[in-house]
Amino acid sequence: MKLQRKNRRALALGAFAVSGALALTACGSDDTGTSGGDSSASAGASNIKCDDAKGQLLADGSSAQKNAIDAWVKQFSAACQGVQINYKGGGSGAGVTAFNQGTVAFAGSDSALKPEEITESKKTACTDGGQGIDLPMVGGAIALAYNVEGVDNLVLDAPTIAKIFSGKIKTWDDAAVKKLNPDAKLPSTKIQAFHRSDESGTTDNFTKYLTAATSDNWKFEGGKAWTAPGGQAASGSSGVAQAVKQTSGSISYMEESYAKGMSTVAINTGASEPVKPSSDSATAAIADAKVVGTGKDLALEINYTTKADGAYPITLVTYEIVCDKGNKAETLPTVKAFLTYIASEDGQGILAENSYAPIPADIISKVRTTVAELS
Repeated sequence: MKLQRKNRRALALGAFAVSGALALTACGSDDTGTSGGDSSASAGASNIKCDDAKGQLLADGSSAQKNAIDAWVKQFSAACQGVQINYKGGGSGAGVTAFNQGTVAFAGSDSALKPEEITESKKTACTDGGQGIDLPMVGGAIALAYNVEGVDNLVLDAPTIAKIFSGKIKTWDDAAVKKLNPDAKLPSTKIQAFHRSDESGTTDNFTKYLTAATSDNWKFEGGKAWTAPGGQAASGSSGVAQAVKQTSGSISYMEESYAKGMSTVAINTGASEPVKPSSDSATAAIADAKVVGTGKDLALEINYTTKADGAYPITLVTYEIVCDKGNKAETLPTVKAFLTYIASEDGQGILAENSYAPIPADIISKVRTTVAELS
């Protein structure tokens, strides 16, 4: 435990030092996904190596990482004049499909490639015997944002969350919610639970958490598609966030950067106190993950049942998906330059100030080595 705390402290100090250096030149912005004015972009761009990056790069996938990608692209574009990186953010499912069809240079996904998706990648996306691999690049807490008038510090546990999203708990003054929030003035308002309508890695990770933490209360099939009955649907992280903002009595799951300015649930994990979503609490959870990919694939297994103090259990890792070899020759230099930057100390340092979690040092070092060897 002492070693874990030292590692977390070192990670937090490292991220703080980098983000602090950036903040000295940044004037700040309320616009989610930006990291300051032109002076900040120029300062952050000074260490970026463009190499042979050129032209336009198309990418698609995870909407959860869209704000991080936007911040990275701003810095990269300031350093590498004339390079355009267009990341659509159409959802993890769309990203994997586009990658395997060979229509994008890389994809973002909050779920690692399935065996059948890796097999498919060998047909069109990757040549010379290559295949799609997962590179963990962005960490983040999946926040449960809610809109309940007069309730600012809501605490829930896994069984209660499962019952809310399966429709078994229907009002905010339900006895199970009251037990976890004895001092709150809970209204009898009907619960409006929103889920993603598109295929989403955020859905996959959220339901994996429920399956792992409370299997007795969550018996629905997992995956990128929502399979539980009831509730209401909205497209993308921005869609569910907007739905919660506009709907009284609502709750939904979304990557933390989309929950800015909204009330979020603290999770009772069995630790000494409930844990709120944050960059630090997500990094603490990712530090407990295991690499389960083979070869150059760096897919991770998250411990969704962690009870470590300060570790937020509903945490996802977004992967950038590329070919280990057989990437398209015309886009490979730009892909390598961009991925090299976002895996760098400077690139990872931007994450915390945009409500994301940097990838722990031992994992991101493996990512850097793999990116350097892409062909």
